[in-house]
Order: sequence, then structure tokens, then C-alpha cells
Amino acid sequence: MRLDKFLWSVRYYKTRTLATDACKKNRIKVNGVVAKASREIIASDALEVKKDQINLSFKVIQVPKNRIGAKLLTLHIVDTTSKEEYELLELRKLSQDYYRERGEGRPTKKDRRELDDYISDNNEEDIIVAEDLD
Repeated sequence: MRLDKFLWSVRYYKTRTLATDACKKNRIKVNGVVAKASREIIASDALEVKKDQINLSFKVIQVPKNRIGAKLLTLHIVDTTSKEEYELLELRKLSQDYYRERGEGRPTKKDRRELDDYISDNNEEDIIVAEDLD
């Protein structure tokens, strides 16, 4: 089976096109060597996939005939990725800013409402201060 079709069939990529693009960008290694999308995969091959800024590695036990369900993955591959890689991925997810930074496009509806509340709170304080001066 072709490498791109295999990566799609074991659900590492959502489409074969994404798997092919990853091969073109040298993100896939078979037995330690950068591989093209057309490379034939056989049982006992060791694959390394650079995805989501971590290096996933697994060993092929059996080549499926077509795309398989997620529950059947353990029959076809063995995940050999270290725990440190998964911890690194989790740390990156936690450290991301979930809100946009200043100057990155239009405010969302929630941002606009918070800004309106802030402005209206400040205006009330200004009115009270102006009345005290009179």
C-alpha cells in the first residue's frame, strides 16, 4: 500500500491530499529515511510522522486493505511515541493564548460587549465626578 494511502487509512491524516503534502514537506520517515508518498509500506516498517509540532512514531503490524475504524487501529499499528512528546503537546496546548492578541482583526461579539460594558462603567463614573464638581 502507498504511504499516503496508509497514513489516511490509519487515520493520521483526514485526507490523502494532506498525507501527500506531509510527504512532500519531508515530515514522514520510514525506517529512518525520508519517504515519498508513493513508497510501498509493508508490515514491520517503523514510521515517524511530524505532526502538531511533535514527532509521532509507530510500527506497522499489518497493512489494512482500506480505511479502518478508530477502534481497529491497535490491530494494525503499535504506537511507540514517547510520553515526553505527548506531554510536550499538552504543555503547548495549555500555554497558547486562547484570545487574540491586540491588533489581530475585528473584535468578536463577546469582546465588543465587554468593551461596551467597560466604556459604560467609565462614563457613569465620569458623570458622578462631574456632578460633584458643581
